[in-house]
Amino acid sequence: MNLKLLEKLTQTFGPSGYEDEIRAVIRAEVESFADEIHVDPLGSLVAYRQGSGGGKKIAVAAHMDEVGLMATYVEEKGYVRFTLIGGGIWPGVGSRVRFADGTTGVIAVEHRDDATTMPEIHHLYIDVGATGRADCPVVVGAPAQFIGPLVHQGQRVISKTLDDRVGCYILIEVLRQLNDTPHDLYAIFSTQEEITLAGARTAAFRIDPDIAISIDVTATGDTPKALPMAVELGKGPAIKVKDSGMMAHPLVRDRLVEAARKAGVPFQMEVLTRGSTDAAAMQLVRSGVPSGCLSIPCRFLHSPSEMADEADIDNAIRLLLTALHTVA
Repeated sequence: MNLKLLEKLTQTFGPSGYEDEIRAVIRAEVESFADEIHVDPLGSLVAYRQGSGGGKKIAVAAHMDEVGLMATYVEEKGYVRFTLIGGGIWPGVGSRVRFADGTTGVIAVEHRDDATTMPEIHHLYIDVGATGRADCPVVVGAPAQFIGPLVHQGQRVISKTLDDRVGCYILIEVLRQLNDTPHDLYAIFSTQEEITLAGARTAAFRIDPDIAISIDVTATGDTPKALPMAVELGKGPAIKVKDSGMMAHPLVRDRLVEAARKAGVPFQMEVLTRGSTDAAAMQLVRSGVPSGCLSIPCRFLHSPSEMADEADIDNAIRLLLTALHTVA
Protein backbone atom coordinates (compact mmCIF):
# COMPACT_ATOMS: atom_id res chain seq x y z
CA MET A 1 0.00 0.00 0.00
CA ASN A 2 1.16 3.51 -0.84
CA LEU A 3 0.61 5.05 2.58
CA LYS A 4 2.15 8.38 1.56
CA LEU A 5 -0.46 8.79 -1.16
CA LEU A 6 -3.33 7.77 1.11
CA GLU A 7 -2.10 10.20 3.76
CA LYS A 8 -1.88 13.02 1.22
CA LEU A 9 -5.42 12.32 0.05
CA THR A 10 -7.00 12.06 3.50
CA GLN A 11 -5.31 15.15 4.91
CA THR A 12 -6.11 17.52 2.04
CA PHE A 13 -8.95 20.01 2.55
CA GLY A 14 -12.15 19.33 0.63
CA PRO A 15 -15.60 19.51 2.23
CA SER A 16 -18.53 19.28 -0.18
CA GLY A 17 -18.55 22.30 -2.48
CA TYR A 18 -14.92 23.16 -1.65
CA GLU A 19 -13.01 20.50 -3.57
CA ASP A 20 -10.42 22.70 -5.33
CA GLU A 21 -7.45 21.60 -3.20
CA ILE A 22 -8.14 17.87 -3.31
CA ARG A 23 -8.90 18.02 -7.04
CA ALA A 24 -5.48 19.57 -7.68
CA VAL A 25 -3.79 16.80 -5.67
CA ILE A 26 -5.64 14.06 -7.55
CA ARG A 27 -5.03 15.65 -10.93
CA ALA A 28 -1.28 15.68 -10.31
CA GLU A 29 -1.45 11.95 -9.50
CA VAL A 30 -3.47 10.80 -12.52
CA GLU A 31 -2.62 13.09 -15.42
CA SER A 32 0.27 10.92 -16.63
CA PHE A 33 -2.00 7.84 -16.76
CA ALA A 34 -4.89 9.44 -18.67
CA ASP A 35 -5.39 10.05 -22.37
CA GLU A 36 -7.60 13.03 -21.54
CA ILE A 37 -8.58 14.97 -18.42
CA HIS A 38 -11.33 17.49 -17.97
CA VAL A 39 -13.04 19.29 -15.11
CA ASP A 40 -16.78 19.73 -15.53
CA PRO A 41 -18.86 22.76 -14.47
CA LEU A 42 -19.58 21.31 -11.00
CA GLY A 43 -15.89 20.61 -10.41
CA SER A 44 -15.71 16.85 -10.89
CA LEU A 45 -12.44 15.61 -12.37
CA VAL A 46 -12.77 13.01 -15.14
CA ALA A 47 -9.71 11.05 -16.32
CA TYR A 48 -10.35 9.17 -19.58
CA ARG A 49 -8.40 6.08 -20.65
CA GLN A 50 -9.15 4.83 -24.16
CA GLY A 51 -9.63 1.10 -24.58
CA SER A 52 -8.27 -1.10 -27.36
CA GLY A 53 -11.72 -1.38 -28.94
CA GLY A 54 -14.77 -3.59 -28.93
CA GLY A 55 -15.61 -2.95 -25.27
CA LYS A 56 -17.97 -0.83 -23.21
CA LYS A 57 -17.95 2.72 -21.90
CA ILE A 58 -17.41 2.20 -18.19
CA ALA A 59 -17.64 5.00 -15.62
CA VAL A 60 -16.05 4.39 -12.22
CA ALA A 61 -16.68 7.09 -9.62
CA ALA A 62 -15.11 7.91 -6.25
CA HIS A 63 -16.12 11.12 -4.52
CA MET A 64 -13.50 13.71 -3.58
CA ASP A 65 -15.57 15.62 -1.05
CA GLU A 66 -15.67 15.00 2.69
CA VAL A 67 -18.19 15.70 5.40
CA GLY A 68 -17.52 18.86 7.35
CA LEU A 69 -18.90 21.84 9.23
CA MET A 70 -19.85 25.41 8.30
CA ALA A 71 -19.93 28.50 10.50
CA THR A 72 -23.41 29.97 10.87
CA TYR A 73 -22.92 32.61 13.57
CA VAL A 74 -20.12 34.19 15.61
CA GLU A 75 -21.17 35.06 19.16
CA GLU A 76 -20.16 38.23 20.98
CA LYS A 77 -17.40 36.39 22.86
CA GLY A 78 -16.00 34.86 19.68
CA TYR A 79 -17.48 31.38 19.88
CA VAL A 80 -18.58 29.93 16.54
CA ARG A 81 -21.91 28.21 16.03
CA PHE A 82 -22.08 25.81 13.09
CA THR A 83 -24.13 23.52 10.90
CA LEU A 84 -23.15 20.27 9.23
CA ILE A 85 -21.97 19.68 5.66
CA GLY A 86 -23.34 16.22 4.98
CA GLY A 87 -25.49 13.88 7.02
CA GLY A 88 -24.86 11.29 9.68
CA ILE A 89 -22.02 13.27 11.25
CA TRP A 90 -21.05 12.81 14.90
CA PRO A 91 -19.03 15.91 15.91
CA GLY A 92 -17.70 14.76 19.27
CA VAL A 93 -16.86 17.19 22.04
CA GLY A 94 -13.10 17.80 22.04
CA SER A 95 -12.73 17.05 18.32
CA ARG A 96 -10.53 19.51 16.46
CA VAL A 97 -11.49 21.15 13.20
CA ARG A 98 -9.58 23.20 10.66
CA PHE A 99 -11.10 25.98 8.58
CA ALA A 100 -10.02 26.69 5.01
CA ASP A 101 -7.74 29.53 6.12
CA GLY A 102 -5.90 27.24 8.55
CA THR A 103 -7.68 28.37 11.71
CA THR A 104 -7.96 25.49 14.20
CA GLY A 105 -10.85 25.14 16.63
CA VAL A 106 -12.16 22.72 19.23
CA ILE A 107 -15.75 21.50 19.36
CA ALA A 108 -17.27 22.14 22.78
CA VAL A 109 -20.68 21.77 24.41
CA GLU A 110 -22.53 24.43 26.38
CA HIS A 111 -23.72 23.73 29.92
CA ARG A 112 -26.96 21.77 30.10
CA ASP A 113 -28.93 21.03 33.25
CA ASP A 114 -29.65 17.56 31.89
CA ALA A 115 -26.36 16.10 30.69
CA THR A 116 -27.63 12.54 30.54
CA THR A 117 -28.67 12.79 26.89
CA MET A 118 -26.57 13.32 23.77
CA PRO A 119 -26.20 17.02 22.93
CA GLU A 120 -27.85 18.23 19.76
CA ILE A 121 -26.13 20.41 17.19
CA HIS A 122 -27.48 23.63 18.72
CA HIS A 123 -25.78 22.75 22.01
CA LEU A 124 -22.35 22.71 20.36
CA TYR A 125 -19.95 25.47 19.38
CA ILE A 126 -16.37 25.84 18.14
CA ASP A 127 -13.74 27.59 20.27
CA VAL A 128 -10.96 29.08 18.11
CA GLY A 129 -9.32 30.91 21.02
CA ALA A 130 -10.81 34.30 20.17
CA THR A 131 -11.54 36.82 22.92
CA GLY A 132 -14.48 38.34 21.09
CA ARG A 133 -16.28 38.72 17.77
CA ALA A 134 -13.80 41.37 16.60
CA ASP A 135 -10.74 39.11 16.75
CA CYS A 136 -12.44 35.89 15.64
CA PRO A 137 -10.90 34.91 12.27
CA VAL A 138 -13.93 32.82 11.26
CA VAL A 139 -16.72 34.36 9.21
CA VAL A 140 -20.24 33.12 8.55
CA GLY A 141 -20.16 30.57 5.73
CA ALA A 142 -16.60 29.40 6.40
CA PRO A 143 -16.23 25.63 5.87
CA ALA A 144 -14.20 23.37 8.14
CA GLN A 145 -12.90 19.81 8.10
CA PHE A 146 -12.17 17.45 10.96
CA ILE A 147 -8.55 17.00 12.02
CA GLY A 148 -7.51 13.34 12.20
CA PRO A 149 -4.01 12.23 11.14
CA LEU A 150 -3.46 8.94 9.35
CA VAL A 151 -2.18 6.06 11.48
CA HIS A 152 -1.11 2.65 10.14
CA GLN A 153 -1.44 0.04 12.85
CA GLY A 154 -1.07 -3.62 11.97
CA GLN A 155 -3.45 -4.28 9.10
CA ARG A 156 -5.61 -1.24 9.88
CA VAL A 157 -5.48 2.35 8.70
CA ILE A 158 -7.12 5.05 10.82
CA SER A 159 -7.75 8.57 9.55
CA LYS A 160 -10.25 11.28 8.89
CA THR A 161 -11.88 11.20 5.47
CA LEU A 162 -11.32 7.60 4.49
CA ASP A 163 -14.85 8.30 3.23
CA ASP A 164 -14.12 8.55 0.42
CA ARG A 165 -10.46 9.34 -0.13
CA VAL A 166 -9.85 5.60 0.13
CA GLY A 167 -12.07 5.28 -2.94
CA CYS A 168 -10.02 7.98 -4.68
CA TYR A 169 -6.86 6.09 -3.71
CA ILE A 170 -8.23 2.87 -5.23
CA LEU A 171 -9.25 4.62 -8.45
CA ILE A 172 -5.83 6.28 -8.78
CA GLU A 173 -4.13 2.91 -8.32
CA VAL A 174 -6.45 1.31 -10.89
CA LEU A 175 -5.43 3.96 -13.41
CA ARG A 176 -1.78 3.45 -12.51
CA GLN A 177 -1.86 -0.33 -12.84
CA LEU A 178 -4.35 -0.80 -15.68
CA ASN A 179 -2.88 -2.44 -18.77
CA ASP A 180 -4.62 -3.00 -22.08
CA THR A 181 -8.38 -3.31 -21.79
CA PRO A 182 -11.04 -3.29 -24.52
CA HIS A 183 -13.15 -0.87 -22.47
CA ASP A 184 -13.10 2.92 -22.45
CA LEU A 185 -12.64 3.91 -18.82
CA TYR A 186 -13.92 7.17 -17.39
CA ALA A 187 -12.51 7.66 -13.88
CA ILE A 188 -14.77 10.19 -12.14
CA PHE A 189 -13.52 11.95 -9.02
CA SER A 190 -16.84 13.49 -8.11
CA THR A 191 -17.94 16.50 -6.08
CA GLN A 192 -20.75 17.01 -3.56
CA GLU A 193 -21.57 13.33 -2.96
CA GLU A 194 -22.08 13.95 0.74
CA ILE A 195 -24.85 16.49 0.16
CA THR A 196 -26.57 15.98 -3.21
CA LEU A 197 -24.75 13.37 -5.40
CA ALA A 198 -24.70 16.20 -7.96
CA GLY A 199 -21.13 15.71 -9.20
CA ALA A 200 -21.54 12.09 -10.27
CA ARG A 201 -24.98 12.75 -11.75
CA THR A 202 -23.80 15.52 -14.09
CA ALA A 203 -20.53 13.78 -14.98
CA ALA A 204 -22.34 10.58 -15.90
CA PHE A 205 -24.88 12.52 -17.98
CA ARG A 206 -22.03 13.95 -20.06
CA ILE A 207 -20.29 10.57 -20.46
CA ASP A 208 -23.45 8.49 -21.11
CA PRO A 209 -21.75 5.24 -20.02
CA ASP A 210 -22.88 1.69 -20.68
CA ILE A 211 -22.03 0.65 -17.11
CA ALA A 212 -21.31 2.67 -13.95
CA ILE A 213 -19.59 1.60 -10.73
CA SER A 214 -19.01 3.66 -7.62
CA ILE A 215 -16.24 3.02 -5.12
CA ASP A 216 -17.17 4.06 -1.61
CA VAL A 217 -17.10 2.92 2.00
CA THR A 218 -19.77 1.08 3.93
CA ALA A 219 -20.64 0.37 7.54
CA THR A 220 -19.78 -2.84 9.36
CA GLY A 221 -21.55 -5.18 11.76
CA ASP A 222 -18.48 -6.32 13.67
CA THR A 223 -18.38 -3.93 16.64
CA PRO A 224 -20.01 -4.45 20.07
CA LYS A 225 -23.81 -4.35 19.81
CA ALA A 226 -23.65 -3.17 16.20
CA LEU A 227 -26.77 -3.44 14.10
CA PRO A 228 -26.70 -6.84 12.38
CA MET A 229 -24.84 -6.53 9.08
CA ALA A 230 -22.93 -9.18 7.16
CA VAL A 231 -19.86 -6.96 6.56
CA GLU A 232 -16.64 -7.08 8.59
CA LEU A 233 -13.22 -5.47 8.40
CA GLY A 234 -10.61 -7.72 6.81
CA LYS A 235 -13.08 -10.07 5.11
CA GLY A 236 -12.72 -8.45 1.69
CA PRO A 237 -14.33 -5.62 -0.26
CA ALA A 238 -18.13 -5.63 -0.26
CA ILE A 239 -20.20 -5.90 -3.41
CA LYS A 240 -23.40 -3.95 -3.00
CA VAL A 241 -26.77 -5.61 -3.39
CA LYS A 242 -28.90 -2.76 -2.07
CA ASP A 243 -28.76 0.43 -0.04
CA SER A 244 -31.35 3.04 0.89
CA GLY A 245 -30.93 4.85 -2.44
CA MET A 246 -30.64 2.08 -5.01
CA MET A 247 -30.83 -1.55 -5.96
CA ALA A 248 -27.61 -2.60 -7.64
CA HIS A 249 -28.16 -3.76 -11.21
CA PRO A 250 -27.79 -7.56 -11.33
CA LEU A 251 -25.53 -7.34 -14.39
CA VAL A 252 -23.01 -5.18 -12.56
CA ARG A 253 -23.35 -7.02 -9.26
CA ASP A 254 -22.81 -10.41 -10.86
CA ARG A 255 -19.84 -9.21 -12.94
CA LEU A 256 -18.15 -7.91 -9.81
CA VAL A 257 -18.72 -11.26 -8.10
CA GLU A 258 -17.25 -13.07 -11.12
CA ALA A 259 -14.25 -10.73 -11.12
CA ALA A 260 -13.64 -11.34 -7.42
CA ARG A 261 -13.66 -15.09 -7.94
CA LYS A 262 -11.43 -14.86 -10.98
CA ALA A 263 -8.97 -12.64 -9.11
CA GLY A 264 -9.02 -14.99 -6.13
CA VAL A 265 -9.89 -12.26 -3.63
CA PRO A 266 -12.30 -12.60 -0.71
CA PHE A 267 -15.49 -10.58 -0.96
CA GLN A 268 -18.68 -9.88 0.98
CA MET A 269 -22.20 -9.03 -0.11
CA GLU A 270 -23.51 -5.71 1.19
CA VAL A 271 -27.03 -4.69 2.14
CA LEU A 272 -26.88 -1.19 3.67
CA THR A 273 -30.05 0.02 5.37
CA ARG A 274 -28.98 3.68 5.70
CA GLY A 275 -27.00 5.72 3.19
CA SER A 276 -26.20 5.52 -0.50
CA THR A 277 -23.48 6.36 -3.04
CA ASP A 278 -22.82 8.01 -6.38
CA ALA A 279 -24.20 4.89 -8.06
CA ALA A 280 -27.71 5.94 -7.04
CA ALA A 281 -27.34 9.11 -9.10
CA MET A 282 -25.50 7.61 -12.07
CA GLN A 283 -28.12 4.93 -12.64
CA LEU A 284 -30.80 7.58 -13.28
CA VAL A 285 -29.18 9.68 -16.00
CA ARG A 286 -30.55 9.73 -19.54
CA SER A 287 -32.44 6.48 -20.20
CA GLY A 288 -30.81 4.68 -17.26
CA VAL A 289 -27.38 3.16 -16.63
CA PRO A 290 -26.78 -0.30 -15.14
CA SER A 291 -24.93 0.62 -11.96
CA GLY A 292 -23.34 -1.01 -8.94
CA CYS A 293 -20.93 -0.30 -6.14
CA LEU A 294 -17.79 -1.77 -4.63
CA SER A 295 -17.52 -0.83 -0.96
CA ILE A 296 -14.67 -0.76 1.53
CA PRO A 297 -15.77 -1.83 5.04
CA CYS A 298 -15.14 1.10 7.37
CA ARG A 299 -15.80 1.69 11.06
CA PHE A 300 -16.68 5.00 12.72
CA LEU A 301 -17.98 6.64 9.55
CA HIS A 302 -18.22 10.44 9.36
CA SER A 303 -15.93 10.89 12.34
CA PRO A 304 -12.33 12.16 12.67
CA SER A 305 -11.11 8.56 13.12
CA GLU A 306 -12.48 6.23 10.46
CA MET A 307 -10.90 2.77 10.27
CA ALA A 308 -10.38 0.40 7.33
CA ASP A 309 -8.33 -2.71 6.59
CA GLU A 310 -5.28 -2.61 4.32
CA ALA A 311 -6.04 -5.97 2.72
CA ASP A 312 -9.62 -4.92 1.85
CA ILE A 313 -8.23 -1.89 0.03
CA ASP A 314 -5.58 -3.85 -1.90
CA ASN A 315 -8.10 -6.55 -2.81
CA ALA A 316 -10.54 -3.94 -4.11
CA ILE A 317 -7.86 -2.76 -6.53
CA ARG A 318 -7.24 -6.33 -7.72
CA LEU A 319 -10.97 -6.94 -8.13
CA LEU A 320 -11.53 -3.81 -10.19
CA LEU A 321 -8.53 -4.42 -12.42
CA THR A 322 -9.89 -7.89 -13.15
CA ALA A 323 -13.40 -6.53 -13.76
CA LEU A 324 -12.13 -3.94 -16.23
CA HIS A 325 -10.65 -6.73 -18.32
CA THR A 326 -13.59 -9.12 -18.15
CA VAL A 327 -16.84 -7.17 -17.75
CA ALA A 328 -19.09 -7.41 -20.80
